[in-house]
Order: sequence, then structure tokens, then C-alpha cells
Amino acid sequence: MIDTHAHLDMPEFDADRTELVAAMAAHGITSAIIPGVTVDAWDKQLDIAVKYQWYFSLGIHPWYVPDDIDDAICKLDAKLKQYRKNKHLVAVGECGLDKLHNWSDKQLLILEKQLELAQKYQLPVILHAVKAHQELLGLLRKAKLSRGGVVHGFYGNSIVAQQYIDLGFKLGIGGLLLNPSAKKLRQAVTDLPLNHFLLETDSPSMSPFDEVNQRNTPLTLTRIVSEISFLKKTETVCILEQLNKNAVQLFEL
Repeated sequence: MIDTHAHLDMPEFDADRTELVAAMAAHGITSAIIPGVTVDAWDKQLDIAVKYQWYFSLGIHPWYVPDDIDDAICKLDAKLKQYRKNKHLVAVGECGLDKLHNWSDKQLLILEKQLELAQKYQLPVILHAVKAHQELLGLLRKAKLSRGGVVHGFYGNSIVAQQYIDLGFKLGIGGLLLNPSAKKLRQAVTDLPLNHFLLETDSPSMSPFDEVNQRNTPLTLTRIVSEISFLKKTETVCILEQLNKNAVQLFEL
């Protein structure tokens, strides 16, 4: 298994990161993609990615839109140029739109500029989308990204999912799927072909509903795979084979 979205560079993992890596290996979790979130955190993120030979993306999260957008985009452009031949750089992001957190036109502006960089460097994008699917879909239709990407932490219904799929995007499925009340998401996973999904946790955030006060980790992947297997009425080994194939194809791992 590969966790396609895990913030393993966050301080929540500083005390036991090496122990967690050993536990991941014991559960068949062989790698992870660490998304970038803010200019100031890139250096630590890259150091950790190199140490554990994890994949990474570089981007600016909508929660952390800086005052000087042009300066931040210049720095992102420079980092992408610096690492463009590094096989562990696999995407631009985490970037996107979030109407529940400091929503403004600046989110739209910095996302648009990051989509341009994704096209410039021929990389897929890792997208954050909260209560802003129509705005995001509009920008993606305009951008026409040749490498597509993933809408991470997807929680919408089959209709919204299909709109992203039609634009060449995959859907990141995480711990929310384990919640019986997540009816729209569970139905979407049941209805749509498995080749449209990626496996992720968003660690340390988005803990499953029954572990809400605990730190989330990539170890949750095993539960998510089992739940997908249950919903799709398909053997776990077949689920894993397709999900791994999806990640390899999208990110060219």
C-alpha cells in the first residue's frame, strides 16, 4: 500500500516517526506522498522525504495563502525547477479552495497560479476542496491540465465525483469512508469504477469517526481498504492491486 496523502512531516510525528515507519512496513505500507502546504515548511518536508525516501509534492494550501502571492509563487516555481528531475517529486500541491477557512478571491488567485505551474512542469495536482466544488471545477475546466490530478479527501456524491472524473481527476478516499453516516461518499464508492480512486489518510488529520480524538496515521489504510472491499463486494487483494495501479499511473511512481 501507498498512502497518497499523509502529512508525515508535521510536528505530531516528530516524537515517533521512525517507529511509525516500522509499523507501516509491518502492515504492508511501503511508501507515502507528503504534500506541501506552506513556503516556510518546505525545507523540513523535503528533509524528511529524503530521509525516508518518500514521495512529495510542493504547493501552497488554501489555509496558508500569504500576503505576497507573487513572491510565494516565485519561490514555488524555483523549488519545482530545482527538484523537477528528482523522481520523488510527483505533484504540485496541496492547493485548492476552502470556503470554511479564510475564503477570499486570493484563494482563487493563488490556486490559478499553481495550476499554471502544474501545466508548466507537467505535473498532476493534489487538490483540497471544501464547499467550493463548482468554483474549483470551473478553474479546472479553464486550466485543461494535461496530467490531471486528485481531489483529496473527497466527500461528495456520485454526480460531483463524475464531474471531476470527466476532467481526468481521481478521488482520494480516506477515513471518512468508515463513517456509516457518510452516505453520499459510501454510495459514490459503491457506484463508481475502482480505477477512479486513490487511497489516503490525510494524517495526522481526518481520523476515523471512532478514533476522533486520536492522531491519524497511515495505519488506517488497512481499515479503508477493507471497507472498500466490503462496499465493492470484491476481494481485498483485487482492491489493493487496482488502487496501487491508480497511484503508480497518476504520479508515475
